[in-house]
Amino acid sequence: MAIANVNGTCINYELTGPEGAAVVTMSHSLSATYRMWDPQMKALAAYRVLRFDTRGHGGSAAPDAAYTLDQLAEDAYRLITSLGIRQTHFMGLSMGGMIAQTLALAHPEILKSLILCDTASGYPAANQAMWAERIETARKTGLGGPVEGTIDRWFSPGFVAKNAAAVDPVRAMIKNTPKEGYIGCCQAISKLNLTNLISQIKLPTLIIVGSDDPGTPVAMHEIINQKIRGSELVILPGARHLPNIELADAFNKALTGFLAKH
Repeated sequence: MAIANVNGTCINYELTGPEGAAVVTMSHSLSATYRMWDPQMKALAAYRVLRFDTRGHGGSAAPDAAYTLDQLAEDAYRLITSLGIRQTHFMGLSMGGMIAQTLALAHPEILKSLILCDTASGYPAANQAMWAERIETARKTGLGGPVEGTIDRWFSPGFVAKNAAAVDPVRAMIKNTPKEGYIGCCQAISKLNLTNLISQIKLPTLIIVGSDDPGTPVAMHEIINQKIRGSELVILPGARHLPNIELADAFNKALTGFLAKH
């Protein structure tokens, strides 16, 4: 664990794995931390892995302000380049996937490939009200109240019932997310509007989604798959929003197979 001062803020990160190996950078979801990626670390033992806490989350600073996806992508870019990394595979889930798309549009030269997981390239106008409601709830009551609703969106009931050791740390991540960081990132996500831009992305791209993801459903990934020419779409049956945890073996097989090709 280390802290980098980049883009006017402090970003908490971890860089592990063999020096000189290909780099994989991982960007987590809203209300999580880089520890969300723990189930991938053994599978990526041959790679140099950079994990970081997004602005407003985990050990990173949480300025009390509205963030933007451009700002969050620039945080990632400045962190990567500050560490002397010339190119990296970049994997993002949910908010992390939105950051990944934004980064690919702004700084494609530093990316070897994209892995976009349980994410979206844009939201219908109706979703604006949903994000406004989440922001207002967080302002009034903090993040303790919505935890079980979030867990229900992120994992299937059968997985929750049988896998407390995997789910309880995620509950703690949600509860411990700074309110200011949650609200700042919600404001960034609510303005997501990349669908008409991502056809510019020419990078090798893998798209992974749980078949039962209620928040960013398969249809959203089919749009991304259509827009990014040559991208691959993998649907993991029965998983919800965090298939990297719920179906870690299948997720890791898809991930490492893709990385081996690129």
